[in-house]
Amino acid sequence: MRIGICDTTFARFDMASAAIDELKNNAYDLQIIRETVPGVKDLPVTAKILIEEENCDIVMALGMPGPMEKDKMCAHEASTGLINAQLMTNTHILEVFVHEDEEEDPVELSKLAENRAREHAQNLIKMMYHRKAMRKEAGMGMREGKEDAGPL
Repeated sequence: MRIGICDTTFARFDMASAAIDELKNNAYDLQIIRETVPGVKDLPVTAKILIEEENCDIVMALGMPGPMEKDKMCAHEASTGLINAQLMTNTHILEVFVHEDEEEDPVELSKLAENRAREHAQNLIKMMYHRKAMRKEAGMGMREGKEDAGPL
């Protein structure tokens, strides 16, 4: 299994290292290809390259958009680009964004970033190795990085 990981220098936490650690500790027979780009708007083409040129079976795109309105717009554009890359390649790209304004305290923001990266890495493992386990979680209000909302 070839897993692509792309992250950014703009992020204030190394989410890719947390995701890679989680993958290596909980999956088998995998090869990880990591690329780092400046910002979130660079992630879609990098994810597409990881799929088409590096033959990755799935990709995680990790980013940390800033708190300004312009940052939110860039995150939306990056998200749209990641969706388009998925559709062009018929390959999942897990978007793992942590917005800087999700937590005011830097310590809590770093905890959120690490937890979200690790929990999305666990989702990747379920998607690629244990699809029925993911199905059992449908409608359960699962949240990555924070408390689960729970089912209604």
